[in-house]
Amino acid sequence: MNNVYPRNFSHIGISVPNLEEAVKFYTEVMGWYLIMAPTEIVEDDSAIGEMCTEVFGEGWGSFRIAHMSTGDRIGVEMFQFKNQTNPEDNFEYWKTGIF
Repeated sequence: MNNVYPRNFSHIGISVPNLEEAVKFYTEVMGWYLIMAPTEIVEDDSAIGEMCTEVFGEGWGSFRIAHMSTGDRIGVEMFQFKNQTNPEDNFEYWKTGIF
């Protein structure tokens, strides 16, 4: 097995409670580039609608998305979903997963 490190990745997705505030923070504080301004995506038979249905399953309705890029060209997709819940304790470092 040929192990080549470090491994590369092209982009990540982040769910945020307020897309405009997130875009403002990451552009002003982190200096990231705004590639696609906040846009609403709806569940329909368009190419993007069908692609999202393949990812999320049927019945997702709509969401808002913005695309950004870091200085080293890592893409960041930020999603704002309707009716999302924001748990009071949103940082459970003792559990496995991303933190």
